[in-house]
Amino acid sequence: MSNPAGKETLKTFSENDIRPDDIMEKQHAVMMADIDYILGYKDNFVHVNCPACDQDNAELAFRKYTLDYKKCRECETLYINPRPTEEQLADFYKNSQNYDFWNEHIFPATEDARRENIFRPRAKKVKDICERLGVKPEKLVEVGAGFGTFCEEILKLDFVSDITAVEPTPALSETCRKKGLHVIESPIEDANFEPGSVDLVCSFEVLEHLFSPSDFIAKCAAIIKPGGLAIITNPNGKGFDVVVAPEYAGTVDVEHLNYFNPKSMKTLFERHGFDVLEVMTPGKLDAELVRKMFLSGSLSQKDEPFLHQLLIENWDSAGHDFQDFLAKHNLSSHMWTIARKR
Repeated sequence: MSNPAGKETLKTFSENDIRPDDIMEKQHAVMMADIDYILGYKDNFVHVNCPACDQDNAELAFRKYTLDYKKCRECETLYINPRPTEEQLADFYKNSQNYDFWNEHIFPATEDARRENIFRPRAKKVKDICERLGVKPEKLVEVGAGFGTFCEEILKLDFVSDITAVEPTPALSETCRKKGLHVIESPIEDANFEPGSVDLVCSFEVLEHLFSPSDFIAKCAAIIKPGGLAIITNPNGKGFDVVVAPEYAGTVDVEHLNYFNPKSMKTLFERHGFDVLEVMTPGKLDAELVRKMFLSGSLSQKDEPFLHQLLIENWDSAGHDFQDFLAKHNLSSHMWTIARKR
């Protein structure tokens, strides 16, 4: 049965609310400049094992931007291999034109819509998760705080007193400081925290960017108290748009190195002393994103006749219910993992 509340949300929230078409047209040029920048290092990219299970047993899944996206035969994680080194990635993010553009144009223009449709519900959801699991956090660390909106919203709920925003990108970290947040401008792996001093680590859409997600989760394990939580979101490599058309999916881009799935997230966390309590994919935009592939001509009726029937011919009657189906069955590309430190 479909969720009427979810259906209503989908009617009022669209991709254009958070990525306006007119601004995104201008963003394309800086995104392409960033792609050229990182590909300038390609001759010195390095080989890695699977970021989830650490096995070296993968096959080529597809190519995009001249990069090889491999699929682990053990846990089905998708990942770019070979990939930029940690030093190359650090240089890329410090010099990214795209991140500056988001900070100066897209985030300010869409902050109200993002706050209403993403960050306020996200903060409420984090609070609800903690209450449901009996966790009363005093110290929260958000890794990849971006524009600082989640930290602002979680503070309004009066449910945690000590918040640290970890944000290595200079322009974004400065924005967080201007909002009065306590900021650490470095990767979490280099940040100085007392072992076992944090009750809750939240990180939204960061894991996919990292050279070594394993090092990231290991750092979380080191700083979180036993019984504390990690709440992580990242793309689902088995999500709808990634499976249907990775070559056109916006989720699949040059800076997203890792595409875990519900099974491989469990593998990754358990390797570092966590129990995974829940994995869910409460996405809202997957069906719309693939619908736009048809509308733009990237996909055709000949390519996917059933999806064309569902997302174009029957969009008004079936589109929202189909999105509910994707979310319910862990088939959305937007994935949440909740894990408890042992």
